[in-house]
Amino acid sequence: MLKGIPAVLSPDLLKILMEMGHGDELVLADGNFPKFAHPEHVIRLDGHGIPEILDAILRFMPLDSYVEHPAILMEVLPADPYKPVIWPCYREIGAKYEADGLRELAIDKFKFYERAKKAYAVVATGETALYANIILKKGVV
Repeated sequence: MLKGIPAVLSPDLLKILMEMGHGDELVLADGNFPKFAHPEHVIRLDGHGIPEILDAILRFMPLDSYVEHPAILMEVLPADPYKPVIWPCYREIGAKYEADGLRELAIDKFKFYERAKKAYAVVATGETALYANIILKKGVV
């Protein structure tokens, strides 16, 4: 056991966060995220929601300050009237840890999947909110 590390950050996830370098990307995937989009490293946190995990990660991992959008969201499909209720929560968490906030960009669902395939790792969660997937680009410590 270590002091001050949130319990949601499993040993496997901490190892991944430590291995990642500047510019590497981490996907926080909701419960609907397709299996085909996972890269080699997959961390299972099925019993947790993305806000809890995002909050724990951003305590330790800075977002990339050298890019305009270090956080990528999955855009709502054009014919879908749904408004993602979880995005304001993400912005609130990002504002706690990043001077400029989350600085997110929503991209097309299929572009998101392609980008996720190239990510360093995917954290598979039990998140049930729709359009909850988010990609984080690691910054410099």
